[in-house]
Amino acid sequence: MIGDGAGETDTIAVLVVDDQELVRGGLRRILRRRDGFVVTECSDGDEVPAAVAAQRPDVVLMDLRMKRVGGIDATERLRAGEQAPPVLVLTTFDDDHLLSGALRAGAAGFILKDSPAEDLIRAVRTVAGGDSWLDPSVTGRVLSTYRSARPAATRRDDHLNELTARELDVLTLIGRGRVNTEIAAELGISEVTVKSHVGHIFGKLGLRDRSAAIVFAFDHGVVAPGESAD
Repeated sequence: MIGDGAGETDTIAVLVVDDQELVRGGLRRILRRRDGFVVTECSDGDEVPAAVAAQRPDVVLMDLRMKRVGGIDATERLRAGEQAPPVLVLTTFDDDHLLSGALRAGAAGFILKDSPAEDLIRAVRTVAGGDSWLDPSVTGRVLSTYRSARPAATRRDDHLNELTARELDVLTLIGRGRVNTEIAAELGISEVTVKSHVGHIFGKLGLRDRSAAIVFAFDHGVVAPGESAD
């Protein structure tokens, strides 16, 4: 990413992974260079490692269903590496099991292909900036499916007691899909302070990123499914 953050003046490098040329072309027309995006492409999940190594994208926009290696497997392999870019899953399939599988694989979020172009742009910017994006139209069901596929909660339950009251407030808002600027506004604190709290939460709960924090908040009763999309 070229710039100081994920604002609209930054240049965001996006790797689009989709096996349909028409879809890739449509995404290029939405994520335009004049709007601060540089787009490269892959036509299947097995091409992702080499493309990421060569292009060093800020975010990977990943289709779920592809001919050779699907988006879930490609995401899992990518996120297992060091300093992997965040993955935003893009799908036409309102399939709770596929999307919950993408979260388990480490995706930073998901957006449906029939979403408005403005939402796609916001989602890419949000994920490139280190936040998560969960499409509100399916979030509750997806997290419910995720929870049903998970084993019983682990010892990390006890770690909730290690959070301060303010950290628990921040985790609750993360679980509701709020980004740092929104959390700062709701709690009346600075964005720098929010980032500090987020770091402490990740460390205490052993979480790798915001999508894991969202799932954790839901899975451990910090927020209820309906709250995630409000």
